[in-house]
Amino acid sequence: MTETTIADRVREIIKDLGEDPSREGLIKTPLRVEKALRELTAGYAVDIDALINEALFDVQYSEMVIVKDISFYSLCEHHLLPFFGEATVAYIPEKRVVGLSKIPKIVGVFSRRLQVQERMTQQIAETLEEKLKPKGVGVIIRARHMCMEMRGAQSAHSPSLTSAMLGIFREDARTRDEFLTLAKH
Repeated sequence: MTETTIADRVREIIKDLGEDPSREGLIKTPLRVEKALRELTAGYAVDIDALINEALFDVQYSEMVIVKDISFYSLCEHHLLPFFGEATVAYIPEKRVVGLSKIPKIVGVFSRRLQVQERMTQQIAETLEEKLKPKGVGVIIRARHMCMEMRGAQSAHSPSLTSAMLGIFREDARTRDEFLTLAKH
């Protein structure tokens, strides 16, 4: 018995939509869709510990570390339509810092899954909290959702904002305000 592939299922969907999957423009579409879906969900296969690997450093630094405007693309788990935007991620170290390039990679791990923006925001914050044991973490995500813009509400250019504040970012209004101010600049 042959296992059904994503491409096989896509071919059937194309038929169900009333199209001919064997016409010139659609012949390779099922394979392209399968390849795209595998790329867009590659975050499931990433081991965060292996990703961070040897990029944790003991450093005497107690001020805010911020990486802004981290571009990402994801798939809405409700409609399998894209949502995309930018993340701003900050933390205040306790004893350890992570290599700056790892922060966008962590965002990528969680965006390359079937997602909702709220969960993705929380997962990024909780992962940094778990791996770095910082004084606090703040994450802000601004995204455009094609499921909202192309269908349903059809509300073009209506970005969604989510945030997660952990530790001192939640407990101390001055720290939170500093982060929110720096995130705007």
